Amino acid sequence: MELNELKYTTGSIKSNKRVGRGTSSGHGKTSGRGQKGQNARSGGGVRVGFEGGQNPLVFRIAKRGFNNYEFATRYAVINVSDLDKFENGTEITPELLKEMGIVKKLEDGLKVLGNGELTKKVTVKAHKFSKTAKEKIESAGGKVEVI
Repeated sequence: MELNELKYTTGSIKSNKRVGRGTSSGHGKTSGRGQKGQNARSGGGVRVGFEGGQNPLVFRIAKRGFNNYEFATRYAVINVSDLDKFENGTEITPELLKEMGIVKKLEDGLKVLGNGELTKKVTVKAHKFSKTAKEKIESAGGKVEVI
């Protein structure tokens, strides 16, 4: 096949809609703009975001104030049930959890939540503990250490 033999596939090229060319085309006279009104005029229409005189959304929403989203402390979260995988007497640290793949990203610290049961006696070092997590770890004979 040569470059001069290349052809477009049938139906891939459409001719432009030529408005205002007589009545038989179906786009004559008013050229598909209807009759009268702002949008029928040349240069007519409204700007982007115009809502017919109603105060536009851009103006209605707040434009000032402080949002703590970027600076908020985010904790990597783990449940008590996840700690049951370790052997008795293990010292569980955030680094160990990351190494084992239980926690993907440490964020600003590690928080232990009290969902599930714990049967092993382990020492857990984390940045934060929920009340129930602390109770469950200590009732299983383990230790809680805040880093």
